Amino acid sequence: ASRTPSRKDAPSALERVRQAAGKDKKLRFTALLHHIYNLETLRMAYFRLKKEAAPGMDGETWRHYGEELERKLQDLSERLKRGAYRAKPVRRVFIPKADGRQRPLGVPALEDKIVQRAAVEVLNAIYETDFLGFSYGFRPGRSQHQALDALYTGLLTRKVNWVLDLDIKGFFDGISHEWLVKFIEHRIADRRVVRLIQKWLNAGVLEDGKRIRVQEGTPQGGSASPLLANVYLHYAFDLWVQAWRQKRAHGDMIVVRFADDIVVGFRDKADADQFRAELTERMRKFNLELHPEKTRLLEFGPFAIQNRQRRGEGKPETFNFLGFTHICVKKRSNGMYTVLRQTIRKRLQAKLN
Repeated sequence: ASRTPSRKDAPSALERVRQAAGKDKKLRFTALLHHIYNLETLRMAYFRLKKEAAPGMDGETWRHYGEELERKLQDLSERLKRGAYRAKPVRRVFIPKADGRQRPLGVPALEDKIVQRAAVEVLNAIYETDFLGFSYGFRPGRSQHQALDALYTGLLTRKVNWVLDLDIKGFFDGISHEWLVKFIEHRIADRRVVRLIQKWLNAGVLEDGKRIRVQEGTPQGGSASPLLANVYLHYAFDLWVQAWRQKRAHGDMIVVRFADDIVVGFRDKADADQFRAELTERMRKFNLELHPEKTRLLEFGPFAIQNRQRRGEGKPETFNFLGFTHICVKKRSNGMYTVLRQTIRKRLQAKLN
């Protein structure tokens, strides 16, 4: 019979991991797997899964797995402990996007979901001490609203005249397994945990009954994918941007990242142009590419309105971030600059009407 998990054992052990990670940013953790196969952690992971989520390739549902939960978790724990756990290919499904295109999602088998969730719980204890403040996506205690608020505050309180709206082309499909493992090894020296992650990366995809092996990318849909994506961009983008802002920017510079959705604001256009050129090179190094059409630099901010009017170019351009169109306007009441946010859907309806 299933029981609701208590929080006695695993969290205190993870708290020690968290404290050690926070104290020493260069510490490499040599013994982590036992935290993942800990029964309490696996049980907690099971109960945190979505009960009605679509099953993976094995057809196993949350409710059916729960019928003999303790026996199954004990067996899973033993297999993890002796290295006999095998990841199954993810079942690929397509969900419609707002723009009419389809987004591929990978649905892992239920047992893989449990192990991934347990591993994320353990790895978060380390990486949450490393990740930077301007990264908001898929992190505990952080949300889209906080990312939107940070951007809004930055645009209004910093001297921002130019906005670089970044789009990484096919980000989740482009992640290099080789680089990802190198990045993980900066912190994780437990080879068993690295191999566990490699099992998920190499499990492949089941599409129309055929197994497709993948050489790169991490399928969107599993619990581990957002964390692995954040680790990848932490090293490929965040740390580099932080250093660039401190050493290279001549004026104010703001950064807000939610997974692969990124906005960077600059005071000077020269900074924006230089940053974009250098970032393009850096992305290439890590098997990523800025989308040439969707990545845009636009004049945006308190001076954009008057500058564009003076040049006869009309209203400033707008940009989209996390479902909202951002528009710079002057308040009718006092002529002060502000930023309006409209849901993209509303804006599309307004255009159609």
